[in-house]
Amino acid sequence: MAIDALSAPSRVRARRFDRNTAIQILVALTTLALVVFPIVPVLYQAVLDRPLYDANASLSLGNFVRLLDTPRMGEVLQNTAYFAVLTTVIAQVIGVVTAILVGRTDIPGRAFFGEMLLWPLFLSHLVIAFGWFTMYGPSGYVTMFVRGIIGVEPWNLYTVTGMGIAAGIAQAPLAYLYCIVATRNADPNLEDAARTVGASPFRILTRITLPLMRPAIIFGVIMNFVIAIEMLSIPLVFGGPLQIELFTTYLYHEVFGQTTPDYGLVAAASLVLLLLVVGLMVLQGRLMRNNQRFVTVGGKASRPRRFTLGRWRWVAFGVLLAYVVLAVIVILGGLILRSFTVFLSPLMPLWEVLTFDNYQMLLSYPVYMRSIWNTIAIATVGAAIGTVLIALVAIVANRSEFRWRRQLEYVAILPRAIPGFIAGIGIFYAMSLFPPLGWLRNTIWLLMIAYIMRYLPTGYGAVSPALAQLGADLDRSARTVGADWWRTSRSIVLPLLTPALFSCYALLFIHFLKEYVTAVFLFAPGSEVIGTTMLQFWTNGDNGPVSALASVQILITVVFVTAARKILGVKIYG
Repeated sequence: MAIDALSAPSRVRARRFDRNTAIQILVALTTLALVVFPIVPVLYQAVLDRPLYDANASLSLGNFVRLLDTPRMGEVLQNTAYFAVLTTVIAQVIGVVTAILVGRTDIPGRAFFGEMLLWPLFLSHLVIAFGWFTMYGPSGYVTMFVRGIIGVEPWNLYTVTGMGIAAGIAQAPLAYLYCIVATRNADPNLEDAARTVGASPFRILTRITLPLMRPAIIFGVIMNFVIAIEMLSIPLVFGGPLQIELFTTYLYHEVFGQTTPDYGLVAAASLVLLLLVVGLMVLQGRLMRNNQRFVTVGGKASRPRRFTLGRWRWVAFGVLLAYVVLAVIVILGGLILRSFTVFLSPLMPLWEVLTFDNYQMLLSYPVYMRSIWNTIAIATVGAAIGTVLIALVAIVANRSEFRWRRQLEYVAILPRAIPGFIAGIGIFYAMSLFPPLGWLRNTIWLLMIAYIMRYLPTGYGAVSPALAQLGADLDRSARTVGADWWRTSRSIVLPLLTPALFSCYALLFIHFLKEYVTAVFLFAPGSEVIGTTMLQFWTNGDNGPVSALASVQILITVVFVTAARKILGVKIYG
């Protein structure tokens, strides 16, 4: 009897370790390994006096000392701070104003503007940077056209201010996205109450509408500041020729501009950048902690009344139309047009420079076509694998009794604070730290792993809210008829999540298609992607093929977004 009593807990523990527990542990360990994979090598290399692969390497803080003593480091940090602040201010001002105009006023063409303002979100910063270069660079079509009229250089993008303006306009759609949701979800009762006491529309806007948008504005400020700090393309395209260094371009040139890269110095700089981004994300969490006091959406189904612009209605329409034309249509349209010309200049009739040579070059060389097919394969297959993993993480973290489910959720959203630049460097180092993973080197599978880790929080953010809307009664009903956790999740919960999983897949596909920063450190012959090939073309001065590849990426994006919306009914980015 005593023996039976003592062994009872062991039998209970043995019974508890069933397939449900095994699946949950496997999902947790996979997610942990995926997230830790790029971080540990960076931390380790930062405190070594020699490269990871050197058997004589020892612990040292010398890399951080050398980083502080690096010539021009003060200038690099100053440029980065100024660029990030300017980018954020411009993005937020444009985003807030356009969100109010489209979401809260009676401006004509709201549906058209709402669509066009979001389109830059579907494209990589690299494509947008080349579009700015093609149309607004020193030899850009618009620049030369305006210079021919006024006789002087109208602007200069080859400065930190010029880069900040271009980056701010490129990031404005993100601020617009956050704010447009806030404007549409606001309870109209507060504004109606202000109207009853004679408040003017401007006073209502400044005293009620904008304060209610504060959580969205704060969220956008932090996100745009973080993105500006880790942005590579615009600083590289416009700052590189004049050696104007920002933190990301400094890291890029330390790796690719040196005969023997200083891995310790790069790791130390990457760690500083990582800590800065993590600090900003923590600040965002603290600022958003009490955002419930701004919640005004109640049980009544009502929409805020639109502000009447009166005689300013068509003026606002003209200003917003000019912005959309100059900031979206001219940039993307000019880039596509450049892909069909020998060169693009207002001094030369268009029909005399038309050509298909840029596309014929892509078709003639297998390496260029391989970059396109690799990108499509990574986006298609990688997004599917990522969606499966995210679905499993979501149901373990939200619909299971797994002991570490809360910790699993924190791990899943941690990559939000890991810049793509550092993810690429970390995985690059990991190849030396973990030799058994060497078979992944030079394959697109390594890029898929990196992309899935990078955008795990993005997909989780699409699935988790939908999962929270499913009542727990469904799970309990299945349990009453003998179904275990996995059977319930597979037969009931996951099928009900199908729309959210489609949205998750679409988001991952778009992000995988336009990602290039992470791939910069990981691609090799055979694993090229569109972004890395565009960078190679640009380095060689081949602007025509750059435009052709960018146009191919735009075409793939347009086809996929249209199909996702029309066929699958997926709502991408709001």
